[in-house]
Amino acid sequence: MKKDRREFLKSTVGLTALTSLVPAIAVGQSFSIESRDPDLGHVFLTSPYLQNPSPNAITVMFIVNLPSYSYVEFGESEELGKKAHKTENGLVVAYNRVNKITLLNLKPATTYYYRVVSKEISKFDPYNLIYGETIVSYIHSFITPSFEKDDVSVLIMNDLHERPYSIPHLMNLVDKKEMDFVFFNGDVFDYQEDEKQIIDNMLTPCCDEFASNIPFYFVRGNHETRGKFARELYHYFATPKEQQYYEFLWGVTHFTVLDTGEDKPDTDKEYGNIVDFDSYREEQLQWFKKVVQTAGFKKAKFRVVLMHIPFFHSDDWHGTKHLEKLFSSIFNDSKIDICICGHTHRYGVYSPDKKKHRYPIIIGGGPKEGNRTIISLKANSKQLSLKMMRDDGKLVGNYDIVPKE
Repeated sequence: MKKDRREFLKSTVGLTALTSLVPAIAVGQSFSIESRDPDLGHVFLTSPYLQNPSPNAITVMFIVNLPSYSYVEFGESEELGKKAHKTENGLVVAYNRVNKITLLNLKPATTYYYRVVSKEISKFDPYNLIYGETIVSYIHSFITPSFEKDDVSVLIMNDLHERPYSIPHLMNLVDKKEMDFVFFNGDVFDYQEDEKQIIDNMLTPCCDEFASNIPFYFVRGNHETRGKFARELYHYFATPKEQQYYEFLWGVTHFTVLDTGEDKPDTDKEYGNIVDFDSYREEQLQWFKKVVQTAGFKKAKFRVVLMHIPFFHSDDWHGTKHLEKLFSSIFNDSKIDICICGHTHRYGVYSPDKKKHRYPIIIGGGPKEGNRTIISLKANSKQLSLKMMRDDGKLVGNYDIVPKE
């Protein structure tokens, strides 16, 4: 997807120079305030990327290198005309770098144009606020989902493991024209070390390829739970209700997203007694019991579960078996239609099994060349169709489902 040719107020030379950053969090200082290489002046670290879409709202995210006041200008034409910023408890969110701004009261099935603006705050005393440099992005556009539209088209990737070049490579294998959103099903990273890693290995290739115009969702894999920056990761994505596990309805299809956590026991010495994934998975079970009782879940033509670790056709590690113990029965009883996973690095399509899983399980491959996959899922009121493409363009899996009576 070609970038808009409108120029940044600030030269993109600054963005190139940022590849040499070595960010480190200062002790006692918020990660969202600490400046990244201030000698460059005020620059964008990412283009804007779209998150958590709905017919009436969408979240625009972007990162700058200096503490600032940032906002979004938007409208139904390139004249824009409207402005949005984030407020909390009567205060406009400012003197921050990671921006998460939701545009509200949008019209369904409508094209909107937008750009992001950031004003450096060079001095922030109690009674003396001074702005520094202002930077402005290109103008981008997006289309809001429709309340009336039955169909959905999704692209799904998993287990990229620090290979940012896999994102454009895989996406160029499929038809992106009717894509509603992209879903990253865990283990995009090997571990979480710092902000630069998130920008370089995910956000930049996503923005270059699609994310300023098409939204994406993300759920952690077991590798995203590791490293000193793992506890900051959620700040870089927006999800329904700001949870790491969530559900949403698109057209006639209901999506449940589970955060499967670590595959090792909580007591493993690597974690130093500072993880608690068993309780976290149990929390999600109680939540899912409520989800299956909702009208959105019950009335959906198709019920799709997206989760990183599959508890069948996988391994016998602790996390895998704990997930099986918790979710096996309720998945069968709630009549989910399909479960899409990653984790094993072995792609496969597994038909329903009356003794174990009464629904198909699809597992994407990765991360090495020759084993990477991209999954295309399309659904409407009559059929759900899934195709899995290997990185050489070969179709290596497909599954079609019609609605249950």
